[in-house]
Amino acid sequence: MASVVVFAPSPVLSIVIEDRSGLPDVHVHPGGQGVWQARMLRSLGVDVTLCSAFGGETGRILQHLIADENLPVRAVEGTFHNGAYVHDRRDGERTEIVEHGGEPLPRHVLDELYGLMITEALDADVVILSGPAESALGVIDADVYRRLASDLRSNGCRVVADLSGDRMSAVLAGGVDILKVSHTELLDDKRATDDSVETLLKAMRQLRAEGAESVILSRAHDPALLMTGDTIHEVHTPYLEPADSRGAGDSLTAGIAASLAKGQPITEAVRLGAAAGALNVTRHGLGTGHPDAIARLAERVELRPLRPTPAATVIPAVTVTPADLASQVKTHE
Repeated sequence: MASVVVFAPSPVLSIVIEDRSGLPDVHVHPGGQGVWQARMLRSLGVDVTLCSAFGGETGRILQHLIADENLPVRAVEGTFHNGAYVHDRRDGERTEIVEHGGEPLPRHVLDELYGLMITEALDADVVILSGPAESALGVIDADVYRRLASDLRSNGCRVVADLSGDRMSAVLAGGVDILKVSHTELLDDKRATDDSVETLLKAMRQLRAEGAESVILSRAHDPALLMTGDTIHEVHTPYLEPADSRGAGDSLTAGIAASLAKGQPITEAVRLGAAAGALNVTRHGLGTGHPDAIARLAERVELRPLRPTPAATVIPAVTVTPADLASQVKTHE
């Protein structure tokens, strides 16, 4: 069976309050980018392994919840606390009540986690490097991603990265096969000045120059952009009414990794990933989707070649006197 190893250094505890017939309905799940990706990978029939660190009360609860989902995990335990968030969704929108990204991983925990990741990745078809929560900037040093990417690729591993900010810059320095990033992340990182296609393509070319062989750029409701080699495609997916748009990008990444692990080319991998992301928004469960529905939807995903917009033709100014105009009028009478 195709296999993927996911580097998810510090999962978070997800507590979400829903409305059920006028009464609060509380849901507790393991969360975080890597967990959501692993959940989707398993749905797509891939043998997946998480490499994660756990500590404190939140860490103990997370380990039980991940085990309940039958997600294989290579765990490192330590004297720190994983993060957690509480979101209220009773009015149909996510309202953040509290969010804590987690505490920094102790050095000995990080060293052991690094070794576990290398060991597991050597036998995997694809490796995903994902980050901790956006609010957890100090959990892990960005340079760890540079080292991981460099060590993994030098040992023949195929690396997919889904990162932003300093972590993205670091992983690019190590080199990756595929980088997934969103247009909002490029704007936040000051890598793009606006969201026009030409500006985003320029930023994608720079990402490739820094170390990504291929770049997939999600653009919320607009078609994603795929740049591989000198080829650029717009990725058009069927529209589906969203129930919760959070987690769509993680499902996109997971779908790409799953397809690559099964030996599919990048174009087919992006089709499956786009379908997984599109279907994910119709569900409240992050990283969830039925494999048959995703496969059927992937058949409707179109990759359209994108050609750069040609520069506008500039017509030189011509000075015309009243006499010239009069002569032209007489000519046409």
